[in-house]
Amino acid sequence: MHARYGVPLGITAVGAAGLAYAACFEVRSFRLRRITVPVLPRGMRPLRVLQVSDIHMVSGQRKKQRWLQSLAGLRPDFVVNTGDNLSDPEGVPEVLDALGPLMEFPGAYVFGSNDYYGPKPRNPARYLLEKASGKHGLNGNPPVVGAIHNPWTELRDAFDAAGWVGLSNTRGRLKLEDIEIALTGLDDPHIKRDRYAEVAGGPESGADLSLAVVHAPYLRVLDAFAADRYPLILAGHTHGGQLCIPFYGALVTNCDLDARRVKGLSQHQAGGHTSYLHVSAGCGTNRYTPVRFACPPEATLLTLTPQTP
Repeated sequence: MHARYGVPLGITAVGAAGLAYAACFEVRSFRLRRITVPVLPRGMRPLRVLQVSDIHMVSGQRKKQRWLQSLAGLRPDFVVNTGDNLSDPEGVPEVLDALGPLMEFPGAYVFGSNDYYGPKPRNPARYLLEKASGKHGLNGNPPVVGAIHNPWTELRDAFDAAGWVGLSNTRGRLKLEDIEIALTGLDDPHIKRDRYAEVAGGPESGADLSLAVVHAPYLRVLDAFAADRYPLILAGHTHGGQLCIPFYGALVTNCDLDARRVKGLSQHQAGGHTSYLHVSAGCGTNRYTPVRFACPPEATLLTLTPQTP
C-alpha cells in the first residue's frame, strides 16, 4: 500500500501546500522594487518615480489598500500608474482610497483592459495556448461577448481632478519645480485601443526628459517608442508571469513580449535606437485567479540618474 499510494499522496500534499502558499501568503506579500536608470541629461538632479500597476482592486482588500497608502511615505517626485486598477465594478472607492495619499503628488496614468471591462472566469491553461498561437487579448482572438463594463470614467475624473495627466493616445507634461517632464502614452494594446499615429514623432523639444507609458508591452508599441528615441518606456500588464517556476521564471507574459523581460528593467532595440524598458509585475491579480507563486506583488521606485559618459 505504501509503495502504491505514497508517491501520489506526497505529490498531492506538496501541490496543496504550494497552492495554499500562493493563495494565502505570497499574493499578500507586497514588495517594493528599487532600481536605478541612467536616462537623465548630464548635470540634472536625480528623479524618483514611483510606478504602480495592476492593482486589480476587489472590494475588501484592506491590506493592499494600506500598503498602497504607505507608499506615499517614499515621497516620490511623481507617480506613474500603468493601469488595470480594477477587478471589481464596485472597487472604484477602494482604489481611490488606496491611491489617495499618492494623488497628492504629481502623476500620470494610462488605463488597461480591466479598467474598462470586468473579468470573467478563465481557464489558466488558455494563457499557454495563446502563447503557442501568438494570439493575445483582442490581437487575433474574437471580440468578447457579454463583457461587464466597469465605471472607468469615475477613475478618470478622480485622477484628473487630482492633477494627474491622462495619457490615453495623447501627450502631456508634468512640471516639477524647475524640471519639465514630457510624457507620451497609449491606450491598451491588449484590446487594440492603441493609436500610435496620434502621438508619433518622438520626444518633444523643450522638456528636460521625455518618457513613454503604456499598459501592455506589445512589441509593436515598444518598437514604435524605441524607434522614436524615447529613453525609457514604462509598462505593466504581465503580472511578472504571476505563476512562475523557481529558478526558471515565467511561463507566459499575456502578450508577445518574451518571458525573459516579463518584469523588471531591460532594454528594447528598434530603428537603430535602444530604449530602457521597465515592466512592473504589479500588485494584484485577476479576481478569479487570486494566486501568485515565485512572483510577489510589487510596486517600483525608479531613481532616474544622469546618463554615463
